[in-house]
Amino acid sequence: MRNPPGRLRAWLHDRPLLPDTVLAAALAVTAVLCAYLPVLLDAPDGRLGGPGGAALVLLATGSLTVVLRRRRPFLMLSLAGLGCVTLAALGQSGTLLWPAVLVLVYTAAARRGLALSLCGLVWSFTCHVVSASLTGALGDWSTHLLVAVVTMTLWIVGRSARLRRAYLAELRDRAERVESAREADTRAARAEERSRIARELHDVVAHHVSVMTVQASAARRVLSTNPDGAGEALSAIEEMGRTAMAEMRNLVGVLRTDAAPAERNPQPGVGEIPALVAQMREAGLSTQLWIEGERSPLPPGVDLAAYRLVQEALTNSLRHAGPRARARVTVRHEAGQLAVRVEDDGRGAGAAPVAGGRAGHGLVGIRERVALYGGVLRIGPRPEGGFEVHARFPLKDVR
Repeated sequence: MRNPPGRLRAWLHDRPLLPDTVLAAALAVTAVLCAYLPVLLDAPDGRLGGPGGAALVLLATGSLTVVLRRRRPFLMLSLAGLGCVTLAALGQSGTLLWPAVLVLVYTAAARRGLALSLCGLVWSFTCHVVSASLTGALGDWSTHLLVAVVTMTLWIVGRSARLRRAYLAELRDRAERVESAREADTRAARAEERSRIARELHDVVAHHVSVMTVQASAARRVLSTNPDGAGEALSAIEEMGRTAMAEMRNLVGVLRTDAAPAERNPQPGVGEIPALVAQMREAGLSTQLWIEGERSPLPPGVDLAAYRLVQEALTNSLRHAGPRARARVTVRHEAGQLAVRVEDDGRGAGAAPVAGGRAGHGLVGIRERVALYGGVLRIGPRPEGGFEVHARFPLKDVR
């Protein structure tokens, strides 16, 4: 909660016309009293003379120009300067309006550009010199020096206030831009993280559920004729379920911020592809694996992306290629790149279920992974039949 002075300042800041009106009235009363002061001092017998009605009107209106000083400072300064010259022409001292002129000089310097504020400063000096020449006080150099020093001081203070406001406004604008950029970066990071989580969840869940579905279907078919085979299939389903749960816990552990690093298992990579191929063979997909070239350490992201590519491609072959399809996985370590190819000789893209199934989220995730590391990806049917997923990951500039 603000203190009372703070609330009063805020209230006056929202209503600038009120304090300016009070200031103008005070200046007008002071100017009139100063105009009558010499008369009071020189009239001991009580007879009161003084400035005429025109001079009083000029004093009042010249002081009241301060009311609109925030809206039209240069125009009000011009009118107040003319009032000083007119008073001098009527035989009154032009300095009676000089307090109002000083307030307007400060306001013009604080609220207008450099060129306009300089014009106001020159105009005020010009009006003072003309007024002094009309009243015969042109030789009073001490007064002129005092007026010049006070006027220049107020002009400099006004310019400083304007520059300070501009500096603070720039700081606020810069802070708003930084905050906006930070929020945009945060939204982009969240979107990227959601995409990464979606890819990982799909890769983990879809693969294991697909294998479990195939195993369960095989167990159901041979349950009455081959109980031992059905039992082996059920054991494979149980093992696959445990593996899926372990990977899900690992994924959730990575996503949780309070999980200890020791609780997180390493992510799979190219080294786990032989185990993945063996797993697919147990699920009923005849799969062959070729690893060519001299294996070298791979960046963790590329290592995981290659594994997920093979996993998704083999899962699609298991689901869509047909019961007698054969799959072939080739991992080739080349100079400056890693090539991964998964192909099958199944029904390919000719059947409608295959075309629909092979355009799912898994292949979209593969494209995102390959593009993330600057790789080249080809997905589509083979000319001789079947389906192919072929990716090349550059390794030169990957860190």
